Amino acid sequence: MDIHTMPGHLVRRLNQIAVALFMERIAAAGLNLTPVQFAALSAVRDQPGIDQATVAGMVAYDRATLGKVIDRLDARGLVARRTSPTDRRAKELRLTPEGEALLDAARPHVVDIQPEILAGLDQTERQTFIELLQKVTMAGNEHSRAPLVTPGTRTG
Repeated sequence: MDIHTMPGHLVRRLNQIAVALFMERIAAAGLNLTPVQFAALSAVRDQPGIDQATVAGMVAYDRATLGKVIDRLDARGLVARRTSPTDRRAKELRLTPEGEALLDAARPHVVDIQPEILAGLDQTERQTFIELLQKVTMAGNEHSRAPLVTPGTRTG
């Protein structure tokens, strides 16, 4: 089988393209943000007060790596941590005003590059492709070293 017909190879290449487009557009806008930082900030905005483990599940990143991402966001003053009143071991996360501002500045650029990631597809094909990507990723979710876990769902 030719490598250029293998889904794994093609998915890896599409990820490279998506990350390159993200980084180029964000840098051109004078912003300092990575795709995983954008995802983490978005998750915290969507669920203020959530803990790091929940953020990791929401963005499908392993807890250790996501912890380092949150450490960097905290050091930059983009998120604030506080000890949970219900679980002294857990840290609740909220965006700071600076985090809100960065996310607000970045979001339009991220939205604008989405069609570029799927260049070559018309609108109907894009919608079908996204639906198929969702179907395939959820079907294989349990095989990921960092499966997607949405709030309210359990793993294992």
